[in-house]
Amino acid sequence: MVYYKTEEEIALIRESCMLVCRTLAHVASLLRPGVTGAELDRAAEEFIRDHGGVPGFKGYRGFPATLCFSPNEVVVHGIPDDTPIEEGDVVSVDCGVKMNGFYGDAAYTFAVGPVSEEVMHLLRVTNTSLYKGIEQAVAGRRLGDIGHAIQHYVEQEHGYKVVRELVGHGIGKNLHESPEVPNYGARGRGMKLKAGLTIAIEPMVNMQRRHVAQAEDGWTIFARDRRPSAHYEHTVAVREHQAELLSDHRPIEEAIAQNAHLQPIELLEPVR
Repeated sequence: MVYYKTEEEIALIRESCMLVCRTLAHVASLLRPGVTGAELDRAAEEFIRDHGGVPGFKGYRGFPATLCFSPNEVVVHGIPDDTPIEEGDVVSVDCGVKMNGFYGDAAYTFAVGPVSEEVMHLLRVTNTSLYKGIEQAVAGRRLGDIGHAIQHYVEQEHGYKVVRELVGHGIGKNLHESPEVPNYGARGRGMKLKAGLTIAIEPMVNMQRRHVAQAEDGWTIFARDRRPSAHYEHTVAVREHQAELLSDHRPIEEAIAQNAHLQPIELLEPVR
């Protein structure tokens, strides 16, 4: 079942998404070599609860943490632990919040300390591909248009690989709703998009090979070739002429700019 949202419901989803992004900005202000994922997870949970929300991931299908904390070759769903972050690491941080009955969801991949230009380019391409997909989230187009735009930009234009096993999703009163939103596909295929649909678009891109595996913890998904991976996510509302961003990476990027331990991730092309 696909649920289309009223304007009032979209406004509530936006509030949850903005708390997600403020939480990720708080994480960005603390992220540096020597800090652990577990420390950042505790800080994120405290921040969310102090601002009237509850962690959207903690306890969801048994997940044990507030953040999905995924360094280097970990694609998504990493569990924060006591391993210190090191210079040269890249870390995807995915966060969800539930507030006023609705979920928000967003993710950002951070570059900690000096990171090779090869890896920085992967992050820039993945971040830009997110907005390529968002440009297609317009009433009258189809789900395949979103996936095709991401996949073409990542694979044909830049030679990286889109992960197939994990996809974006609808979002609202539930964290994961229909439809699934793949980051690959054929133009003109799939469900027709209608105004009022709210979806999380989240390209997950591997450096060299698309294949992934799952760790023994039952959650952590990593690139089989152990090369770096990147992940960026926005929640958007489908509109008649241009998708509406319900999440906002700008507070995160402002926090990065204030943290000497992090490198900014510039977009490779201007976005609408």
